[in-house]
Amino acid sequence: MRIKISLSILTTILLASACVAQYQKAENPIIWADVPDMSMIRVDDTYYMSSTTMHMAPGVPIMKSKDLVNWKLVNYAYETLADVDAMNLENGKSTYGRGSWASSLRFHDGTFFISTFSSTTGKTYVFSTSDIENGPWKEQTFEPSYHDNSIFFDDDGRVHIIWGNGKLFIAELKNDLSGVKEGSEKVLIENASAPAGDNIMLGAEGAQLFKVNGKYYLVAITWPRGGMRTVVVHRADEIHGPWEGRVALQDKGVAQGGLIDTPDGRWFAYLFRDNGSVGRIPYLVPVSWEDGWPVLGVDGKVPETLDLPVSRGLIPGIVNDDEFDRKTGEPDLPLVWQWNHNPDDALWSVTERKGYLRLKTGRIDSLFLKSRNTLTQRTFGPVCSGKTMLDASSLNEGDFAGLTVFQRKFGQVGVKVVDGQKYVFMVSNKTDIPTELERIPLSQNKVYFRIDCDFRNKIDVAKFYFSLDGKTWNPIGGELKMEYTLMEHFMGYRFGLFNYATENPGGYADFDYFRISDSIF
Repeated sequence: MRIKISLSILTTILLASACVAQYQKAENPIIWADVPDMSMIRVDDTYYMSSTTMHMAPGVPIMKSKDLVNWKLVNYAYETLADVDAMNLENGKSTYGRGSWASSLRFHDGTFFISTFSSTTGKTYVFSTSDIENGPWKEQTFEPSYHDNSIFFDDDGRVHIIWGNGKLFIAELKNDLSGVKEGSEKVLIENASAPAGDNIMLGAEGAQLFKVNGKYYLVAITWPRGGMRTVVVHRADEIHGPWEGRVALQDKGVAQGGLIDTPDGRWFAYLFRDNGSVGRIPYLVPVSWEDGWPVLGVDGKVPETLDLPVSRGLIPGIVNDDEFDRKTGEPDLPLVWQWNHNPDDALWSVTERKGYLRLKTGRIDSLFLKSRNTLTQRTFGPVCSGKTMLDASSLNEGDFAGLTVFQRKFGQVGVKVVDGQKYVFMVSNKTDIPTELERIPLSQNKVYFRIDCDFRNKIDVAKFYFSLDGKTWNPIGGELKMEYTLMEHFMGYRFGLFNYATENPGGYADFDYFRISDSIF
């Protein structure tokens, strides 16, 4: 009897363990946040990934993972892309939706390389370092700006650059990567979109080249009119062709990326999906090999779960709390933070008042989107919440300071000073005209703000709150229906801390902390 009970208990435990193990699989999307245009490599048992953040500074974020699921920001390729008016938000200029786009990450002979391009500067960039996590980076720039370029180190020592839209081009780079060798430019594939048909809305682009078992594979994205983002793969025995192509995946609009293998011999495709106002979010798709072709998906579909470790969440690797309390030797800002455009470093500090971020004003701005030194972090799904405490005692007449969810159709909650009186306010830019939905007189200097974001099923709603004690939260203004704008900001919504002057520069706002959560109240 004892044996039967023991066996029964053991069986139950084993079944329960199996269920838990089955449940604790990685889920798609791998990262429910704006991490588009990925390029990925594996060095021994460590994966590195670069991505796009366009007009943000620093730029070209680099993430690290041991399991393809749990990622941590470890560096950026540059602090600022260029010292020009458009990147500095000066003289009425900006570069929303531009800056630097899709990067290519490679590792060759002990050195890491990142290439990218910019329509803002009209240049192509190649960054290199022997230490991807700490730098320093060497920068090479040359003209023109090669669209969606990627670089490839071949076995014969030559370095190629591939770029284009629809018609794809290839050229050989100089040995020092300072530009293209004269006379080396050729058409690689005349119409790389052809496998997806002849009615194409977006020509094949974002091409990344790989060499597997002696064959060349070119992975790109295209978009048939009336259809969805589609992965096309071309293969060839020689780098200059001839090439043959086929549709590799057409499901849920998951596309653009490349191929990655694991130390134990498995293959995946890393791709992204447009997911409403949270942005373009990464997916992993299993890859099998049949007749020398990579076959993406499970029966042609993007699976919901993967045989990879379960995600531990995006906090603290990609987004994180910040108490602004720096210890000796710590950086002024952790890597989770990026500025909207290049910052004015004379107008912010985490040391002037211990335990606070101070944002100072140095000029007059009539529009929030043209003001400098908005400090941002990604929002993320399925839901998230960001909150802060603001000490508004040193704001000047006409100053606006507080917390925002930031895209073209932004929303703000904060403090403004009008005729010597402080007010809590909420503004919506849903109509492209910043509209104050509510203001409430404020009789104290310290006030708390919170914004909740709901991205479930593309609800894409943000709600705004303030508190006088940090405990009791009061809704203010109204909901913001968030909207991903493609041709303007071209990125997912971000939380942001801001302060700008409309009348009298020289004031400052002190933020005690920023805290982020994967739940809403």
